Amino acid sequence: MCWSLFQLWYASPLPFVFGFGILNDTEARAIHLGIALFLAFTAYPALKSSRRDRIGAIDWTLALLGAFAGGYFFLFYRELASRPGQPTTFDLATAAVGVVLLLEATRRSLGLPMVIVALAFLAYTFGGPWMPDVLAHKGASLTKTLQHQWLTTEGVFGIALGVSTSFVFLFVLFGTLLDKAGAGNWMMQISIALLGHLKGGPAKVAVVSSALNGVVSGSSVSNVVSGGIFTIPLMKRTGLSGVKAGAIEAASSINGQIMPPVMGAAAFLMVEYVGIPYSDIVKHAALPAIASYVALLYIVHLEALKIGAQPIPREKMPTRVRLIRTGLGVSGSIVVLCLAYYGVLAVQVAFGGAAGWVLAVLGGALYVGALAAAARRPDLAIDDPNAPILVLPRAWDVTITGLDFLIPIFVLLWCLMAEQMSPGLSAFWATLSIIAIVATRRPLLALFRRQPVAREASGAMADLVDGFATGARNMIGIAIATATAGIVVGTITLTGLGLMMTEFVEYVSGGNVIAMLILIAAVSLVLGMGIPTTANYILVATLMAPVVVELGAQAGLAIPLIAVHLFVFYFGIMADITPPVGLASFAAAAISREDPIATGLQGAFYALRTAILPFVFIFNPTILLIGVDSWAHLLVVIIVSMAAILLFSAATMNWFATKSRLWESAVLLVACFALFRPDWFINQIHPPTVERPAAQFLDAVAAAPAGHRLTFVVEGTTIEGDDVRKTLSLPLGPPKATPQERLRDNGLTVSALGDQLTIGTVTFGSYAKRVGLETGQTIAALIEPAPGRPSAGWVYLPAFALAGLIYLLQVRRRRVAEDVRTAAA
Repeated sequence: MCWSLFQLWYASPLPFVFGFGILNDTEARAIHLGIALFLAFTAYPALKSSRRDRIGAIDWTLALLGAFAGGYFFLFYRELASRPGQPTTFDLATAAVGVVLLLEATRRSLGLPMVIVALAFLAYTFGGPWMPDVLAHKGASLTKTLQHQWLTTEGVFGIALGVSTSFVFLFVLFGTLLDKAGAGNWMMQISIALLGHLKGGPAKVAVVSSALNGVVSGSSVSNVVSGGIFTIPLMKRTGLSGVKAGAIEAASSINGQIMPPVMGAAAFLMVEYVGIPYSDIVKHAALPAIASYVALLYIVHLEALKIGAQPIPREKMPTRVRLIRTGLGVSGSIVVLCLAYYGVLAVQVAFGGAAGWVLAVLGGALYVGALAAAARRPDLAIDDPNAPILVLPRAWDVTITGLDFLIPIFVLLWCLMAEQMSPGLSAFWATLSIIAIVATRRPLLALFRRQPVAREASGAMADLVDGFATGARNMIGIAIATATAGIVVGTITLTGLGLMMTEFVEYVSGGNVIAMLILIAAVSLVLGMGIPTTANYILVATLMAPVVVELGAQAGLAIPLIAVHLFVFYFGIMADITPPVGLASFAAAAISREDPIATGLQGAFYALRTAILPFVFIFNPTILLIGVDSWAHLLVVIIVSMAAILLFSAATMNWFATKSRLWESAVLLVACFALFRPDWFINQIHPPTVERPAAQFLDAVAAAPAGHRLTFVVEGTTIEGDDVRKTLSLPLGPPKATPQERLRDNGLTVSALGDQLTIGTVTFGSYAKRVGLETGQTIAALIEPAPGRPSAGWVYLPAFALAGLIYLLQVRRRRVAEDVRTAAA
């Protein structure tokens, strides 16, 4: 609880309102790691103990040593800053103790997989001279390794722990308190009320509730456990096998990690690694995540058709009345969203600087009104997964009991997307709003229901304290994971492993882009085994993302940086479902009481529709809404993407209108490929791009509209003396007075000498640096779309025609089979 309160104070604007900041970033990381290590050796063992035994003297000793080692940066910050690169014996001893205790805390809180990964990288640090030539390095001494890993910000106290310190914890606390208030059960009940009447309804409930849970959840395993306890038994009762029920829950839960706005906290890390605003991260990641969930809903529907699953009965009502109610519900939701959006804008315009206070009062009034409406209905019970649902509840009756839960979610999304506040500050205000709800919801409901208020107020405070404590305990694993991931990052920066991995992958793949991507996908799967989402992304982004950028550029493929990071992230989280580790599959199998390996294999089969998406947006980044320049274009991209992923799902499930023949599935895959990659077919008859002289580069920068991606070729020499030619692209912001100013927004300057353009300064950490631009390289050519290129619509038409033909053939075959069965009966 104390950790939660400290983090809220640290993340709040209050220290700066009063004119001082309590900590710098490095000191804050040190304090947080120290607290995490202390809790890992005290609170976490007690939490794991079934008997809640008293923590022994050894654990207290380890906890105090861990807290001291973790807080060493804070305690001796000035001394360390005054003698950089000259550690004392005491410094090194503290670093050694810190690394050992960090690994032990990792073993206790996360298990052995993460420890094995960290130890493997440490072994690589010392064993460099004995490695194969492609991975060999000169090695590092123990002194240099300890200093690099613990006494600088290159290792444990690097970006990963910094992001965890700044705002990941606040999102963990936000999700914990939201669930404590009852929002998790409310979302589950809404999903049941809306979808339970459909074929395979319980399985669709698992998919939708996991998507909703993914908004605030930071773990696919916790997503499985919280939702699967109810949905897996319910799916089994509708006829699905235990293996398929567990696989559907696991597949939908890992998708919660790719669902904006949180994405298992990876979205906030991407801001640091990619160097683009958070709102852009959400925009690019939204359509693939939605498409993956829609495809899983379709897969569930096909499974229900195969087994003839019956829906859960709902209240009988005339069709006309039901359509009217549905229309009112949909239109009313749209109206409410519009009123909320434009209402906030109107208040900001009308009240200026005082708008925050006015919005707080209006929000409080809405909250009280929502509770007054909820008080007229009984609280939602926690459903018994073993009890049959005789009649589905009405969606509105469920919705009205928890409308107040939407307020903190609206606050979070408004601060992130509309106000574009930092993730930390956005989470701070959202967390404050959910704290107010947890503290007041129960007593206000009691007041409206004329029940004893004092008892409910006491219970609410107990819930709040328990929520703080649970949030802190839930953060232990993430804090420890990000700190341990720092060891991997430190090894890469110390040994130059990143450059060696580029050479290794290039050697194995033979320069073939598809082979390179498949190899990197496999490596990302291995790196992600048994590792939490946040640490998982840190590993794959640090080790694999630069490889994709470099080799893609050398192959003439200008891959947007966000596409690269989403590619490795998708395959990193796929490790949560694929055997032999597959933590989400193991959690689902424990609930369904089935074989975890079989569950994992079935889940991996369901996840194929997610696995193809990264390959799609590497070669066709429009699915990431890159290059979409109008509402009409956006609508076409959405329709085509959804149709393509549904056709892929139908082909892999071997079922469309009815059971597919092998050739029919093959035709559906061809149609899917045509919709996802129409450019491949057009490239066979027309070149995609043309090269313009480099002298036109600055003119193109000046003339490009905002948001345009400028593609060009650079040439240079590597530090090994090898000539290299790369194709890169840069996103351009709003037009500026000169093209040089526009380039500086990306951390780049260009100098002209005659017709030759040379890369000047490349700012460290800028977008230009991240895509591989180096000082001294020359711009060889400007790449522009080839004129007269046919529209992709010419490929879409035959693709849709093929899919329609297969559907009509299967409908006809299904009707014939039904007539035969009817005649036989």
